[in-house]
This record gives sequence, structure tokens and C-alpha cells, in this order.
Amino acid sequence: MKYIRTLAVSMVSFALALASGIAQAQTASSYPQKPVHMIIPFAPGGASDFAGRIISPRLSEALGQQIVIENRAGASGNIGMEAAAKANADGYTTFLGNIGTVSINPAVFPGLAVHPIKDFIPVSLVAELPSILVGLPALPANTVGELVALAKSKPGDLNFASPGSSTLNRLEMELFIKAAGLKMVHVPYKGGAGPAVTGLLGGETQLMFVTLSSAINFVKAGRLKAFAVTSPKRIEALPQVPTMVEAGYPDVVTSSWQGVFVPAGTPRAVVAKLHEALVRVLAMPEVKERFATGGVTAAASKTPEDFTAYVTAESERWGKVARESGATID
Repeated sequence: MKYIRTLAVSMVSFALALASGIAQAQTASSYPQKPVHMIIPFAPGGASDFAGRIISPRLSEALGQQIVIENRAGASGNIGMEAAAKANADGYTTFLGNIGTVSINPAVFPGLAVHPIKDFIPVSLVAELPSILVGLPALPANTVGELVALAKSKPGDLNFASPGSSTLNRLEMELFIKAAGLKMVHVPYKGGAGPAVTGLLGGETQLMFVTLSSAINFVKAGRLKAFAVTSPKRIEALPQVPTMVEAGYPDVVTSSWQGVFVPAGTPRAVVAKLHEALVRVLAMPEVKERFATGGVTAAASKTPEDFTAYVTAESERWGKVARESGATID
């Protein structure tokens, strides 16, 4: 009798597993049957919007349905992130998250309603955007080494701008300051990289780390001096500018990455189909070329699991930096 009960339980379990597998396959084959929404947690015109609007037309073609972009800005990206996390887990709402919303905000916003690692499934990396250390042309230093020597000769005299106390650009400078043993004054700006760069150009500050796309034209025009980029290798658009690794600071290798997420509970088959479509889109020469115009590199994850591991590592890394630097909400 016990054997019969065990056999019956096994048969039921097998049947449920088989039914689940069939349902997954059916879900993948029929998805999507209506437009897919992509929530971008920032206003139009920024790096996230730039990436989203480049990939969305090709992603629409790959999936056979329209990708509808929704810009839901506010609270450093938290409003859009929360809306995406609370959406139905059916693959029809995606979230274009970035390093700030997913990996930094949880460490600096007390009581954040969303836990990105638990509330989302990472689908794929989409883009990588390195930063660049720039300064006023009048600074009596032309290399990172000379800049370090200058800062050490005048502790506390140099100041640096950032788009906000809890932003990646501020934390990049904190990494550099710690590694080089420097003392500098932080000057945060509100409104993103634009006001911070404007302040630097106007001489209100002397240095800053900023995303490459926000500074490249000023560097080429000679209005800002470039010391180094945070990418592992030199940037094709600025081949004369060394990397922070070459300058002797391997810890300051960073990227303001973008990636696609879906709400936790989204069927695995849907996640796999979205990932496959993104890989195809990001391999298109047209997409790569359009990204490159903004200093952005198209970058797809090999698997959703690879992206999950990457996001987890980035969250641990920047959460630690944010806590140690005392980063707070402006």
C-alpha cells in the first residue's frame, strides 16, 4: 500500500512537471501577443532614454510587437523602478535599469520599497558607458600622476563636481581619492550631469568624473582636459586618453551600464525569449554604430544568469563604496 501511495505521488509530480513544461513552451511560442512596455526611470534625453530608443524599434521587429517606452522619472529613478517591480509578471512590462537605480540606490535610500535583486529577474546587459576624469584646462597637471602630485601638495584645495552625492560619478571619485590618498572637496549639483559639467566649464569646480557622452565634445573642443577613462581599454573616439588602469588605479574601472529587467515571477520561457531577441538586436551593426555616436558600447549578456551574477557583484561593490563614503540623498 505504501509503495502504491509513493508511486501515485511520483506520477502526480511528474504530471505536474510535464504540464509546467508544456505551459512554458506554449508561453514562449505565443509571447508576445500585444505591445510590450519598457519603463525608463528617467526623463527623455538622458543615457537610459538614449539606449532605450535605439534598441526599441529593432526589438519590436525581433518580437513582432510594438515596444512602448514609458518615461517615469523621479526620486533618482526609484519611481519608475517601483512601478516596474509591481507590474504583472507576464513579460509585457520590462524595466531598463542602470547601475544607479539597481546597484547604488538600495544603499543610499532608507526604506526603499523595491529590492532589485529580489523583485526583478535580470534579462540582459544592454549597454556600457565608461566615465572620464576631466578638469579645467588651466590646471597645472596633464596626467593622472601629475594630478595626484598637485592634489597632495595642496590638501583640500582642489574641489570636484558631481551630479549628486549618491551618483556613480561621485562614488568613482571616492574610489580614486581613497586609492591615491587624496583630500578634495565635493561639490554636488542637482539635475544630472548637465549642470555639473556647466559648473565645471564655468570654473566653479576643477575636476569631475562624468559619463563619456556628457564630456566628449568638450574634450575634443579643448574646453576640458581629459586625464583618463574608466574603461578597461582605451576608447576609440579618444585614443590619446589613457585608462585609469594605465595610470595605476585598477580599482577605478567602472561603467554606467544599462540593462533590461522583468518583474520577479515572469515565466522562464519568456525571459529566455526576451534575452534571445536582445542578443540579436545588440549584435546589429546599425545598433552598435548608433550607440557609438554617444560613446556607448552595445553589450549583451551571454545568459540571464550571467547578467544576474553581474548585477549582484555590482550591487555588492557599489553598496560598499556608498556606505563607506557616507553617500546620502541630496
